[in-house]
Amino acid sequence: MENNTSLQQQLLEAGVHFGHLKKKWNPKMLPYIFAEKKGIHIIDLNKTVEGMQEAAAALKSIAKSGKKIMFVATKKQAKEIVTEAAKRVNMPFVTERWLGGMLTNFNTVRKSVKKMQSIEKMLNDGTLDSITKKERLTLTRDRDKMEKVLGGIAQISRIPAALFMVDIGHEHIALAEARRLNITTFGMVDTNCDPNKVEFAIPSNDDATKSIAIITNYIIAAIAEGLTERQAEKDEEAEENPEDRSPDSIKFDLGRDEEKDRRRGSTPAGGKVRGPAGPQKRRVSGTGAGGSRTGGPGGRR
Repeated sequence: MENNTSLQQQLLEAGVHFGHLKKKWNPKMLPYIFAEKKGIHIIDLNKTVEGMQEAAAALKSIAKSGKKIMFVATKKQAKEIVTEAAKRVNMPFVTERWLGGMLTNFNTVRKSVKKMQSIEKMLNDGTLDSITKKERLTLTRDRDKMEKVLGGIAQISRIPAALFMVDIGHEHIALAEARRLNITTFGMVDTNCDPNKVEFAIPSNDDATKSIAIITNYIIAAIAEGLTERQAEKDEEAEENPEDRSPDSIKFDLGRDEEKDRRRGSTPAGGKVRGPAGPQKRRVSGTGAGGSRTGGPGGRR
């Protein structure tokens, strides 16, 4: 309870409770509005804390399962905060411009990323030393332009499992693409947006820098916790496995396999030898026995 109180206090100081003007409100935000003061809606911080805790728990489990969470914040106030936060936990982010089809046309976007990476590689390894200064400058500009838009998603090879948006109204294209692909959506929702459009809504002021920073950092801390737990589990497995397969047990298994192979190899060989030898012996004994029998009884007769 004390933690919640201190968190609420921090949210209050960061101005998370300030909504938009009453005339700009979305009626679906009614359950999250505490009051109206001087024509501005005040967000209920109890609801904000609940939303933050639910979102943090869900994002932690996604991170723990090894899946990627994409951060989307193309608003001027949020760009730097979200870029730094996403880099801390090595998650993809889009903070410059959302390219239409970045999720729904992911394969084409991946081609652009590969093109950017190949230009980067050629510029660095000296492949383009023979080209003119103007051509090099053009390539560098192309690379920088692509890096600005695609740099945050360069490391992902598949569609992310979740999307975290700072302003769901501003990022409506990203939200529409995520919903179309059934990607789990999280978002900071102000009083002028529809909270039902995202699966995990955090009712909060999405315009103030301090408000964006406190909520983003809270979410990032939960993701970092999930990643740490995942790493700890991996380390435990790595420690357990060598005990199960110690060098002695591996040698013993190899010895048993070699013994089996020897047995398998000797049986068919023995069969082949015995096969032709059997009839030969019978023929020899038959003629020998026949001679002695005919000789013996014939002599007796």
